[in-house]
Amino acid sequence: MTETVENGAGVEESSQLSLSTAAARNLATTTKTVPQMQGITSRWLLRVLPWVQVSGGTYRVNRRLSYAVGDGRVSFTSTGADIRVIPAELTELGLLRGFDDAELLTALAGRFEQRPFEVGDTLVTSGSPAQELFIIAHGKVNKIGEGQYGEDNVLAVLADGDYFGDHEIVEPEGDWDYSIKAITGGTVLVLPRAALQELIDSSDGLREHVARYLAAPTKAQDAYGESAIELSSGHDGEPVLPGTFVDYELEPREYQLSVAQTVLRVHTRVADLFNQPMNQVEQQLRLTIEALRERQEHEMINNRDFGLLHNADLKQRVHTRTGPPTPDDFDELLALVWKEPSVFLAHPQAIAAFGRECSKRGVYPDSVDIAGHKVPAWRGVPVLPCDKLPISKARTTSVLLMRTGENNQGVVGLHQTGIPDEYQPSLSVRFMGINEQAVMSYLVSAYYSAAVLVPDALGVLDNAEIGH
Repeated sequence: MTETVENGAGVEESSQLSLSTAAARNLATTTKTVPQMQGITSRWLLRVLPWVQVSGGTYRVNRRLSYAVGDGRVSFTSTGADIRVIPAELTELGLLRGFDDAELLTALAGRFEQRPFEVGDTLVTSGSPAQELFIIAHGKVNKIGEGQYGEDNVLAVLADGDYFGDHEIVEPEGDWDYSIKAITGGTVLVLPRAALQELIDSSDGLREHVARYLAAPTKAQDAYGESAIELSSGHDGEPVLPGTFVDYELEPREYQLSVAQTVLRVHTRVADLFNQPMNQVEQQLRLTIEALRERQEHEMINNRDFGLLHNADLKQRVHTRTGPPTPDDFDELLALVWKEPSVFLAHPQAIAAFGRECSKRGVYPDSVDIAGHKVPAWRGVPVLPCDKLPISKARTTSVLLMRTGENNQGVVGLHQTGIPDEYQPSLSVRFMGINEQAVMSYLVSAYYSAAVLVPDALGVLDNAEIGH
């Protein structure tokens, strides 16, 4: 007799009465999915941009003539704690725009003094003598002026690469008509008036350049910096009407279509023997195209030649007032792109940071419907997620606001349809043959670019902190 002990270590297993599931699977047809890919995102930028057909591969953006003098930002090099201005970058200053003496620019760059500042420090005070030129290497400051009723108003927020004092330093006995107060810690590079004057006295070329800068008449322009169109209105009688014409840029910007490419390789044995129930070539191609489209969106934001982050006008860039993106900052962006704004574009973590700031204030953004998707919105403008917007090591990122479409003089995507072996619009798949190892090759190419038709179609909120 065999004794059976329940839950004991030597329990005899009862005889199997039916086929096990493990064995049964050998005869079953497995239900399976197509290959999944975590890197596929919503790619909202590619979906919301209107696409313009570029038949010749080149897109020229004609604009009215604009006058811009020294509205750029200055770049630096750093070795440890030592920060130096790049000499050629000094031509971004209005004072030195067009000055090309490399030796003298190097000498001038070497005369800047490095100074740290802390939160709350006053760098310059309104009414005091303007004896120095300041370039902000790192940090953020408020430019403060007196309001109409005697209170202090924040005229601008200046940060990395911005500068002030380039005009005051060459004016005889000039005074500051604003104050500069630090809202973060940081570093400025300072050029004393005496150091600049010493170089001016020793160089005929620099002396003549500064004299031309001070004597140059201000060219008639409108509020957007474009050459003015003279008009008359509200007059009586028969006055002499002003004559005018609309001047154009002589060298308009041209955008060449960019390309993202790869070679897809599939062994003929795989295509021949393992092609059911799913076509192996089609699935390989589908995932390859998804990766190409992801790269396309990344390039349209980050490419230094045509990417939106690098092609936003410097006057269309603002900094956060306190660090994290707040409703005030989003309103500031709307004040820059106020003519029919279409969409905000932000990293998902930036949207989360914005939501936290809204919750702190008891403000709850509404939502709108786009193509069947409920997305958050601010002032009725959709806030769309895009993980291609970079996050810095300091946990800061940027937020874009754009107006889209050719008819609105906005931001447009560029592509060319009808290309040979087209598989999707402006994307071709070209069979390249089979090599001696029986491997088939397909050239997969996507052609694209992006263009900002006028500067005020795109605004950027820089240095938005997402770690709070």
